[in-house]
Amino acid sequence: MSFLALDNALDLIRTLAPLCRTLTRHDPKLVDQIRRAATSVANNLAEGQARVGRDRRHLARIAYASAAEVAASLQVAVAWGFLADDDVAAALAKVDRVRALTWGLAG
Repeated sequence: MSFLALDNALDLIRTLAPLCRTLTRHDPKLVDQIRRAATSVANNLAEGQARVGRDRRHLARIAYASAAEVAASLQVAVAWGFLADDDVAAALAKVDRVRALTWGLAG
């Protein structure tokens, strides 16, 4: 059975992969942060789907915060000049979509 929020989180990871390969030349630690945060989004959504009640909402909130961390890390990469705004635009749009879907689950 498909889970839209998780599907979008995985699509975000696929979009982040080439950005991380480029970014790793400049800041491997930032890449690690992006990878861990994006993985946290997907893992917490998947685990939350198997939970009920407050557990489910708690894991959705963690996923939401991790998605915010991904967005901030991409903005940091742009601020440092490692990536351009155009490079991260699609990923940031996908982060926004994941956050919107996750916000609904966290309520």
